[in-house]
Amino acid sequence: MFFASLNHMFHCGAWNTVNRNVVRSYTTVTTRNSSLTVGDGFHPKLRAVINQLDGVAPRFLLKQGEISILSHPEEFYSLLKEKIAGAQKRIFLSSLYIGKAQDELVGCLASALRENSKLKVSILADALRSTREEPERCPATLLAGLVEEFGQHRVDVRMYHTPHLNGINKAVFPRRLNEIWGLQHMKIYGFDHEVILSGANLSQDYFTNRQDRYYVFKSEKLSDYYFKVQSAIGSLSYQLLPSNSKSTFRLYWPSSNKTSEPHLNLERFIIDSTFFLHKVLKESGSESAEPIVTQPNDTVVYPVSQFTPLMKPDQSTEKPAILRLLSLLDSPTTKWTFTAGYFNMHSQLQKRFLSALGQGTIITAAPEANSFYKSGGISYYLPAAYLYNTKKFLESVRDNRRDAQINVYEWQNGIVNTVGGWSYHAKGIWITAPDENEPSITVVGSSNYTKRAYSVDLETNAVIITSDPDLKSKMQAEIEHLQQYTTKIALKDFEKEGRKISPGVVLATKILSPLL
Repeated sequence: MFFASLNHMFHCGAWNTVNRNVVRSYTTVTTRNSSLTVGDGFHPKLRAVINQLDGVAPRFLLKQGEISILSHPEEFYSLLKEKIAGAQKRIFLSSLYIGKAQDELVGCLASALRENSKLKVSILADALRSTREEPERCPATLLAGLVEEFGQHRVDVRMYHTPHLNGINKAVFPRRLNEIWGLQHMKIYGFDHEVILSGANLSQDYFTNRQDRYYVFKSEKLSDYYFKVQSAIGSLSYQLLPSNSKSTFRLYWPSSNKTSEPHLNLERFIIDSTFFLHKVLKESGSESAEPIVTQPNDTVVYPVSQFTPLMKPDQSTEKPAILRLLSLLDSPTTKWTFTAGYFNMHSQLQKRFLSALGQGTIITAAPEANSFYKSGGISYYLPAAYLYNTKKFLESVRDNRRDAQINVYEWQNGIVNTVGGWSYHAKGIWITAPDENEPSITVVGSSNYTKRAYSVDLETNAVIITSDPDLKSKMQAEIEHLQQYTTKIALKDFEKEGRKISPGVVLATKILSPLL
């Protein structure tokens, strides 16, 4: 995604075979996770998916009330500040960047550190995005001040730098264009025994007028797991330290990292990171060897991540997990919803959705809800590029004779970058089991489900499968909230003024689509 990278600049493996032994009304699965006995609360189709996902990613069992869903960016920001103030031992934050003007947020971190000498803060951001404006004020400048005040033993800030950009390429490409080579794109916000997964970064628009998704998990084990994921990428990243230079910071490669700097020996770096990350991705979420029996209203969570640029062979878990989830769509009474603000669906996912037998809904941003609407430079063309992708998808719907099954909607709430205007950044999947009325499955996290997400960026998400009627109802309400500002679109709408696609946009999008 050249354009998807610009969104932040200007902005498989084989299945493990499992035995299925049906005893009474339970299905027992034995994998590297401890044995899981899936009770009657789960639809039979969901039991089969759980069986499969146990061979892909670690599994965590959560009880009713341990997952909550936020709807608005203001709620998200308020909760972040509340959790920072209340943290006792650790705060860990992974984001593409922390906005260079987020003095209030960093001030909250500083206040929490001053009031609690036992508190430690870990932050992971992208090096290219966080240093773009240096030597002028930039996100790295802001965070360096925090390290300087409290020391690196209490504030550990890591900056991931894609290993695939160095030397002549880095010297020749402008800083903003450097980001097409890959970014740290995960969004993990953890506080002691809780963790928030979102698609939102930590900057002002994500706290005020950019619609996203936000899931709060109250689980010590799940929080520990995502902390290990962040720490793992951090140990393959530079450490941010204060400096007396004009930039006020420097990037340092600690000797405690899991391998040497990638530009010194890229092949060695990838070998080491592959070995290390494989263990992290596959680590069991169950500490006990005793079987776990699900009860009514239980929820199963699978953390899945895409670390393709750091692994050879690629042993990432997100894409395989998503493709297995989409095997549920073979029933005509299954319903699904897919959303992405930057619409450039990976071809394998698109193929599964187009062949699905049940009813499907796509929600994407209208051009007026794209944060680059009427912006300057090359980013001016980004909304048109995504609009063209929407048109191509509708043509595929027509060609596959799925017009009666798949509806596409554009989200718009005012006009972005004008008074009262919002942008749309939500991304995710919901699946409703056959003959049910509310979703039992969702995927939430950082991924845009594009070729770029599965090739050059770092992503992390959670697959949530639940038998909890309250959580199902909240997931349905989330879909309805996102649909509140939508309008159904069809191919005929592309003949209207403002929706016509120029030949130049068509050509550019075709060439650069893998980088969108």
